[in-house]
Amino acid sequence: MNENSHPLYIKPIKALTFGEALFDIIRDSAHLGGAPLNLAAHLAKLGAKPAVITAVGRDELGEKLISQAEAMGIDTSYILTDEKRLTGTVTVELQAEGIPVFTINKDVAWDAITPGEKEFEALSREEWDVFCFGTLAQRTEENRKTLQRLFSEIKANNFFYDVNLRTGNYKKEWILSSLEYTTILKLNEEEATTISCMLSGTSGTCTPLTSYKAFCHLVTEIYPEISVVCISRGPRGAAVYHKGVYEEVETTPVEVADTVGAGDAFSAGFLYTYLSGHGVSKAASIACILGTYVASKSGSVPEYSKELMEKLKAQGLNLSLIKT
Repeated sequence: MNENSHPLYIKPIKALTFGEALFDIIRDSAHLGGAPLNLAAHLAKLGAKPAVITAVGRDELGEKLISQAEAMGIDTSYILTDEKRLTGTVTVELQAEGIPVFTINKDVAWDAITPGEKEFEALSREEWDVFCFGTLAQRTEENRKTLQRLFSEIKANNFFYDVNLRTGNYKKEWILSSLEYTTILKLNEEEATTISCMLSGTSGTCTPLTSYKAFCHLVTEIYPEISVVCISRGPRGAAVYHKGVYEEVETTPVEVADTVGAGDAFSAGFLYTYLSGHGVSKAASIACILGTYVASKSGSVPEYSKELMEKLKAQGLNLSLIKT
């Protein structure tokens, strides 16, 4: 291990994710989706023990979602059933190079994730290696209140914020508030530019980023609890920043089927590797391998091939906790 590493885990990594759980409708076919659920699914595939806090409707899709999540190895104990709202769906249109355009239906079950006292008590008794959250689920006041309570009550060693902006579904104050609770920040290049403008404090036009290194330095200076910044860069790999050290990691380009879920696979690869005791550079390399693999396949959580698993093992990742 290097100076950026920490002791290797013997027990499975325990991850808790919060937010949207839904079905992506891609080419008239329904695929399990939502960043928190996708992230949990990929973590489970790597050998972690993930749980998801979300809500589904009392409908056929809700039953299907819970059933499929359980089959993937996700703890569904904290998936609530909404008696009034339907299970969420998103229509996905694929543009050139598999880039998705999302139409996100509103007033669905995951817009009201409101655990009762019983669930909060159970969550507070657990100890998590990481709590993962994003921006989209914060579009409702109910969810923002739930998230604030989770921040104050759950016991987690790391708080992972995947910015994951969706047009028309975020506000500056939600993002800046989220950064206050973050220890590991993950975002893409466009999101880095957006947040850089928010942090610059300027109105109207914003001065473009001078460099990603400068952005990482700025965001960690303003929010000192953030120990790691990871910027996904698609076919150009990733950039990571930790303890003042900035690195760029390359990846091997692939023929893209669609990029739905690729960012979530990237996040899972990074978290699993980093929390297993490897440094941020190795974590970013693994993240790129997983992200590009998923981009080369249809759907957000494709089956992992034998070749992929061998490649991950060759990178030094311990996959002995995977259930076969």
